[in-house]
Amino acid sequence: MKRRKATAYHAPDPATLAPKATGRELVLRSSTIGVLPIINRFLDRCRLREILQRHLPAEDRRNRVPTATAILLMVRNILVSREPLYGIGQWAASFVPELLDLHEDQLKSLNDDRVGRALDRLFDADFPALLMDITRHVVGEFELDLSELHNDSTTVRFFGDYEECEQPQSRRGKLTAAIRHGHSKDHRPDLKQLLYILTLTNDGGVPVYFTTDDGDKNDDQTHIATWNVLRQLTGRADFLYIADCKLASADNLAHISQQGGRFITVLPKNRSEPRAMHATLLDQPDSLRWVLLYEVHDEDGVLRQRYQTLREEQLTADGYRLLWIHSMSKAISDDAGRMKALQRTMDDLGKLRIRLQSPRSRMRQYARVAKEVDAIFERRGTRELLHVDIIEQEQVTPTRGQTRQTQSRSSTKKKYTCEIKPRFDLSWHVDAEQLERARRADGVFPLITNDRQMTAEEVLRAYKRQPVIEKRFSQFKSDFHVAPVYLKEISRIESLLCIYFMALLLQTLIERELRGAMAEADLESLPLYPEGRPCRRPTTRRVIDVMESLSRHRLTKSDDETEDLYTDPTPIQRQLMKLLGNSPASYGRSR
Repeated sequence: MKRRKATAYHAPDPATLAPKATGRELVLRSSTIGVLPIINRFLDRCRLREILQRHLPAEDRRNRVPTATAILLMVRNILVSREPLYGIGQWAASFVPELLDLHEDQLKSLNDDRVGRALDRLFDADFPALLMDITRHVVGEFELDLSELHNDSTTVRFFGDYEECEQPQSRRGKLTAAIRHGHSKDHRPDLKQLLYILTLTNDGGVPVYFTTDDGDKNDDQTHIATWNVLRQLTGRADFLYIADCKLASADNLAHISQQGGRFITVLPKNRSEPRAMHATLLDQPDSLRWVLLYEVHDEDGVLRQRYQTLREEQLTADGYRLLWIHSMSKAISDDAGRMKALQRTMDDLGKLRIRLQSPRSRMRQYARVAKEVDAIFERRGTRELLHVDIIEQEQVTPTRGQTRQTQSRSSTKKKYTCEIKPRFDLSWHVDAEQLERARRADGVFPLITNDRQMTAEEVLRAYKRQPVIEKRFSQFKSDFHVAPVYLKEISRIESLLCIYFMALLLQTLIERELRGAMAEADLESLPLYPEGRPCRRPTTRRVIDVMESLSRHRLTKSDDETEDLYTDPTPIQRQLMKLLGNSPASYGRSR
C-alpha cells in the first residue's frame, strides 16, 4: 500500500469514479463505522482485553483470531445488532475491520467453529475472579458508588429437551448449573430454563456481578451466596442490600445482620404481620394514623403520587423495623386490578351460562355446576366480591309413545309421555359492601429493614429505586434478545451469558456517561427521536441508531494507491461524539 489520504466524505460525482482513459481500474468499498469508536473507547477504559488475556488459558498459536478478540467481537455484536453466532463473520465483514481489532485476512476465519472454541476457552477461566477483576477496575475508572446495591433474578428459557443438562455436572473441573423446568418469569412453564441473578449499583444502575443457578432454584436460596460475593467485592459489609420479598427469609436476614450488613426488602404476604394488618385495615381502619412522607407532582402541578406511613413504627417477630407504606398510585392500581378481575369473572360466568343453556349441555347435576363456578372463583380470586345463585329448573320434553289402532283402520290414537330433566341457570350480583370493604386495604405494603438510622422516607426512596433492575432485564431480553438460547453445550451457554453481562455493563456505562455529560453541559434533552424530537434520558440503543449512518469509503486504484472518504457527521452525531469523549475530527480514522 503506497499512500492513504483521509478526507471528509461528500457524495462523489459518479463521473469521477468511472475508469479514466488511461485504463486505471478504480474499486470503491464501503464499510460501516457507526458507533464502534464510542464502544471501543469504553472497552479501552474498562480494559476488557487486558483483563481477559490475564484470565484466559494460554493461547493456541494456531488460532488466527485470538480468543480475547473473538470475545470482544461478540460483545460488540450483541450491543450493535445481535446477529446469530454463526453469522458473526458476515456481520464483521460489513464494518471497518480495524475498528474490530481485525485484519482483512482474519475475516474468513470468523466461522461458528471459531466462535464456539472461544466460548469454550472463556468457560475455562475462573468466572468469579474474572468478574471481580472487571468490576473492581470499572468501579475505580468510573468512580461508581457501591454503598447501595440492588439484586434480582430472571429466567433464561431454552427450546429443546436438554436431557444431558438436567443435573449439575462437572465440566473440565467446574460445576455447571442445571437446565430444568421451574417457575417461569417469562410465563413459559413448558420450557426449561436457567436462573440469571444480577446485582446493580444505585449509581446509574451499572451491573457489578452476575451468576447463574439451576432453573428450578428458588430465589430465597441465592441471596446468602450473592451477598458474600458482594461483600468481598466492596471490601465492606455495611453496604445497603435491596431485593424483593424472597430476601425476607429468617436465614437470609439473620446472615446479613450478623455480618454487619444492612438490607431493605418487602415482607411477604404470608407472614403473620401482613395478615394482622390486613384484618385491621378491613375491620378497624379508623384505628390507624397515617402521616405524609412526600408527594410527587407533574410539570403542571397535578398530584401524581402520595406516600404515607403509620405514625408509630412496628417491629417484626425477628426484631427488624417494620414500616407500613400507603401509596396513592398503588391504591388506584389495586382497585383497577380488582375491577378487571371482577369483569373477567363475570365474563367467565356468562360463558358458563351459555353452556348451561345449550340443548346439548351435559351439566345436569348441581354439584358439577357448583364445581365449575368454584373453579372460576379460584382462577380469578373474587369469591368474596360476587354472589352467584345456581337456579335449578325442570325441562319438560314430550316424547311420542306407541301408536294404538281402533277397529277402523283409518283411525289411530297416539300415546304421548313426558321426560323431565333438570337444567340450571346462573344469576349473580356484585356485593357492594364487600367491594368497599376490600378497598380499605388498597395501596398498603410493608417494608422491613435493620437500619436504625435511615428515616422512613429514606427507606422508601431507596426501595423505590429497585425497579431499575427490571429495566436492565428488559434490555437484556429485548435489546439483546438473550432468549431463547439454541446452544446445546452448557459450558458454552454459561460463557455466552458472561458475554451478555459484559455487553450490559458497557451499555449502562455509555448511558451513565452520556447523561452525566448532559448534566454538566446543562442540556435538558437531545434531539435523538425521529423528526428531531427531544429525548431527556437517552439510551445506548438510541445512540447506536443515530450513529449508524457513519461509514468509510475506500477508493483503491490499480497501483494499490488508496484514498479514504468518510461520511460527514450530522450536528447531532458531532454532539454525541463530544459528549462521549470522542473527537469528531478523528472519529473512525484509526483504532
